[in-house]
Amino acid sequence: MSEPGESLTTEAFDDLLQEIRVLLSGSQVLTAFLVTLPFSSGFARLDAAERNVYAATFLTALLSLIVFATPAAYHRLVWPVPDRLRFKQLGTRLVVVGLIPLSASLILATHLVLSEVLGERRTNTFTAAVALAIGVLWWAWPLVRRLRTRARAGAQER
Repeated sequence: MSEPGESLTTEAFDDLLQEIRVLLSGSQVLTAFLVTLPFSSGFARLDAAERNVYAATFLTALLSLIVFATPAAYHRLVWPVPDRLRFKQLGTRLVVVGLIPLSASLILATHLVLSEVLGERRTNTFTAAVALAIGVLWWAWPLVRRLRTRARAGAQER
């Protein structure tokens, strides 16, 4: 017989795994694309600054891939996981940490790609727009929502 709250924990655990699958796939595709770039003929045309942007983009994408894959590696090496709730908390932290280099790699990839097809001013404008979208949708909005929810919960406890 399952304990009270076990269904909620299992559901939250399944949600976390699904989120990791989505983020991991995105990181894999971006990293795979970046792996192929140095082997393309146009890569030789990049100047030193663009190569630095490429290197930073590749390393941040790779770091996000590593962080997002960590729960799966941990899960397999520690199987069976003795404390699923604690593992879920660890996985949640890793997702948040992995979003940092993924955010950076998406912004840098935007700059890298657009710098090849647009002028510097438009590249910077569109890159800033992508950075703003990521900053608002991935970071500011959820964090403000979390703070408001906690503030309401604290007010109800009083």
